[in-house]
Amino acid sequence: MTTVFIGGSRAVSRLNSIIREKLDDLINRKCMIFVGDANGADKAVQQHLASRSYEHVLVYCMDRCRNNLGKWPAKHVATPSDRRGFAYYAAKDLAMAHDAKCGMMLWDGKSKGTLNNIQQIISAGKKALVYLASEKAFRKLSTEQELHDLLQCCNQSAIRQAQRQIGTELPTADQILLHPQG
Repeated sequence: MTTVFIGGSRAVSRLNSIIREKLDDLINRKCMIFVGDANGADKAVQQHLASRSYEHVLVYCMDRCRNNLGKWPAKHVATPSDRRGFAYYAAKDLAMAHDAKCGMMLWDGKSKGTLNNIQQIISAGKKALVYLASEKAFRKLSTEQELHDLLQCCNQSAIRQAQRQIGTELPTADQILLHPQG
């Protein structure tokens, strides 16, 4: 079963027909979906999957799940710090990027979390399908060059700011401890 990490920006809280069609394709292919528990894209994806009564879902969260609309199994990710913030929640995204075969990101073109997820997927040699909200279209990415080309379509100031923040706030892989919910 193909495992797909689906994530996205909190600003992408509504799924249009293009996104729903891609999700339905994953459902029809019986993919295992890894999704986070945040508001925005995560919650919207969960709503769609729950409305389809889709069972092959694993929700990644930190100490407790903020959203698990389908009451699916959860995988809790632990970090040595209890300090809430970007690095704290990025730990679960890093775990999903590590565990999944590929990713599908719903991006507003400026969210540092979603940009980080795309970068993590590509740097791991995996493929990413990125929905860029400003274009209302998906792009397939599998190389750093394709990611670079995508970033050229975005607000350069926002991209530079996000990349600076990502570089200074991320946990390292060895700081993340994975354990399934018991």
